[in-house]
Amino acid sequence: MLYRESGQFKTNYKQDSAIFPILQDRIAIMFYLAVAFIVIPIFGSNFFIDSMMIPFLIFTLAAIGLNILTGYTGQISLGSGAFMGVGAYSAYKLVTIFPDTNVILLIVLSGFFAAGIGMIFGLPSLRIKGFYLVVTTLAAQFFLEWAFIRIPWLYNYNDSGAIEVPRREVMNVIVTGPEASSVTRYLIVLSIVVVMTWIASNLIHGRIGRSWMMIRDMDIAAELIGVRPLYAKISAFAVSSFYCGVAGAMMVFLWLGAAEVESFDSNQSFLLLFMVIIGGLGSLVGSYLGAAFIWMLPVVLRALPKLFGLDINTATVEHINFMIIGALIVFFLIIEPNGMARMWSMLKQKLRVWPFPY
Repeated sequence: MLYRESGQFKTNYKQDSAIFPILQDRIAIMFYLAVAFIVIPIFGSNFFIDSMMIPFLIFTLAAIGLNILTGYTGQISLGSGAFMGVGAYSAYKLVTIFPDTNVILLIVLSGFFAAGIGMIFGLPSLRIKGFYLVVTTLAAQFFLEWAFIRIPWLYNYNDSGAIEVPRREVMNVIVTGPEASSVTRYLIVLSIVVVMTWIASNLIHGRIGRSWMMIRDMDIAAELIGVRPLYAKISAFAVSSFYCGVAGAMMVFLWLGAAEVESFDSNQSFLLLFMVIIGGLGSLVGSYLGAAFIWMLPVVLRALPKLFGLDINTATVEHINFMIIGALIVFFLIIEPNGMARMWSMLKQKLRVWPFPY
C-alpha cells in the first residue's frame, strides 16, 4: 500500500511525461541524495569512502558513458578504458600547463579531449557496425595504450612513465594530492556524478536521445524519417567518451593519486562492459546497479568467509568472483537481456498493483 499512484492526478503534459511520475519515487531520490551527501560523509569511515564509495561512483559515471553508446545507440565499444585514459592524461597535462586554474574545472574540461578522440574513432561507425565496429574500437584501445607509453610528453618525461597527481587547493581546501581528505574527494566526485547523471537523463529523454534510440532500433528507418546517422552516431561517441574521460580524470586525481598505462588497459574496457550488461543496457539505473555489483562483489566475497570463520586466500576469492560474474553475464544475456534494471522495474510494477495479480 505504500507504493501507489492512486490520487496523484496529472493535469498537464509536463507532469505526465515526468521522469519520476510517482511521488514515492521522488521522495526516494531525495532520500538517496540525503544519505549520499550527509549520512555517508558524517558516519562513513575513510576506508569505506576510499575503497567503496569513490570507485563505485567513478565506475558508475564511466558505465553511464558506455551505456549511452552501447545501450542507447547500439554501437558496441571495447575502447572505454582507453577513453578514460585520454581524460586522465589530458587532466594531467592541463594541471601542468595551468597550475593556478581550478583543478575541478580542469577535470571536467579533460572530458572534451576524450570526446574529440572518441569522435575520431567513431567515424568508422558510419560505414560498419556489429563485430567490425567492435574490432575498430578494440584497435582504438590498443593504439591509445601505445600512445600513453610511447609519447613521453604525455607523462612529462617521468622516468617511471606514471602520472602523479600534485597537490591542489580550491578555496583554501586541499582537493588533490596525498593530503586531501577522503570526505572532500568523495563530495567532489559525488557532485560531479549527480550533475552529469542529471544531464545524461535530460539528453536521453530529449530529441538527441530519441535519435540515438531510433538508430539503435532500426537505423535505416530512422534515416528515412529524418534522423541523420552522422550526427546521431558521432554525438553518441562524443558524449560517451566525454563521460568516460571525466571518469578517468577523477579516477587518477580524486581516487588513486597516481596511475600507469595499465590502469586503462583492455581489462578496464571489459569491466565496464560487464557493468553495463549486468546492470542493464539502456538504463541509467542499470549503470548504478552494475557498477555497485561488480565493484562490491569482491569485497563481499572476502568478508563472508571471515564471518563464518573460514580461511580462503585472495586468489581463490578472485577466481570465485570471475566465475560468478561470468555466470551472471550468461544468465542476463539469455534470460533477461535488460539486466538488473529490468528486474528492479518489474518489482516496482508489481508493488504498484499489489496485492492484485500482475
